[in-house]
Amino acid sequence: MSKVSTFLALAVIAAGAGGYWAGQRDLSGAAVMQMIEANIQGALGVERLSTAAGPAPSGPVIYYRHPDGEPVYSPVPKKTQDSRDFVAVMASEDVSFEPGSTDGVKDAASKSAEPGDRRILYYRNPMGLPDTSPVPKKDSMGMDYIPVYEGEAEDGSTVKVSTGRLQRTGVKTALATKGAIVRPVRVPGTVTLDERRISVVSTRTDAFVEEVADTTTGETIEKGRPLVRFFAREIAEAGALYAADLKSGSGRNAAAGSLQRLENLGVPAEAIAEIEQTRKVPLSVTLTAPRNGVVLERMAVDGMMAEAGQTLFRIADISTVWVMVDVPEYELSSVRVGDKATVRIRSLPGGALEGKVGLIYPEIQGQTRTARVRIELANPDRLLMANMYAEVEISTGSSAPVVIVPDSAVIDTGDRQVVIVDKGEGSFEPRKVKIGERGEGMAEIMEGVSEGERVVVSANFLIDAESNLKAALSALTPAETQP
Repeated sequence: MSKVSTFLALAVIAAGAGGYWAGQRDLSGAAVMQMIEANIQGALGVERLSTAAGPAPSGPVIYYRHPDGEPVYSPVPKKTQDSRDFVAVMASEDVSFEPGSTDGVKDAASKSAEPGDRRILYYRNPMGLPDTSPVPKKDSMGMDYIPVYEGEAEDGSTVKVSTGRLQRTGVKTALATKGAIVRPVRVPGTVTLDERRISVVSTRTDAFVEEVADTTTGETIEKGRPLVRFFAREIAEAGALYAADLKSGSGRNAAAGSLQRLENLGVPAEAIAEIEQTRKVPLSVTLTAPRNGVVLERMAVDGMMAEAGQTLFRIADISTVWVMVDVPEYELSSVRVGDKATVRIRSLPGGALEGKVGLIYPEIQGQTRTARVRIELANPDRLLMANMYAEVEISTGSSAPVVIVPDSAVIDTGDRQVVIVDKGEGSFEPRKVKIGERGEGMAEIMEGVSEGERVVVSANFLIDAESNLKAALSALTPAETQP
């Protein structure tokens, strides 16, 4: 194959590869053409291709490259294994590897002299290995070493990111604000009766039940409604003694002993008032409902013989009920007495009831590792029934405003929590923070970030990884490799 054919083939291959490489690195057409030209020159064994329109190389020698275009460079003159000299690369020939370059060529001497610009100190390995170079270099996979500019090495934690990279990586930020952390605890529960609102109707002595009211279990009754009429010999004897004391004319004070006996036997005040008026002992005594409520149990039957203390009726006031929930032990520290609770009943869809935490029982269940929590709930319409299943959401957290950031802004490595702070103009600083309460997608910042600072909430782990890499390289890079 002739030299011209070889040149044309190499040009086609170089153009295709160069176009793909340039698209990946945002290089300009001029920079690509210069690289293709350099590779073709190395392949043909010529030192330099020049055109009538191209400017002559100028400036000081920046470094020396392999004459065959291989990714081998040297800061000083050098020879190949076959005794050929490395080719000198002057300042005007140095190719820019930075995105956003317009001509692809940097004049290193003038670049260092321009006010406000920083010069390149050295180049670091793109894969994060502790390897640096004072001149541009490629690794074994053909990736370009990344330049480290003057000023970047002064602060190992601050990362400088170009605008193009910010857009490509999807970095998003948000302000640290002040607000209250609300952390809902969602647990299942069961409706139960308020044990303080349950009453038992019984006699305090053996009695013969003469008549039971027409009241059944589950029926709603009002306070004072007659329930049981009975005869008790002990009550009749105490009533006779009280009537005799009243007839003796000694007055109510003299009958205090017999009156006290009647009260101890549970005789209603109405029956005692009847004895005082008639001076006669009633043949039977009637017990009435002690409160408004629902009849939970009816044990009284006409003609039965009731023993002392035997339950005849059990009545519950259901205007207020309890919802008992089992809160996991790890959530228990967030729950406080008085916290608001939202209760939803499965059998009553479409509505939510508001209650509050009334008591946290001082015991952890050994098998389930949960604690019983009691929620008091008003039931004016009496729609809630015992043993109903409920879904409970307890609103925990303090109402005091604290510094908060989105949960996604916190990077938790296990032994530390980090937030990336946006310092403006593409500079980012990872800060170690102390996290407090979390809830509703927000996290409390106790230390490390102040209100009004802007933090990274998306792609922050990439910036943190680059900061850690930069700090590690700064510690491992020898001083002589950093000109």
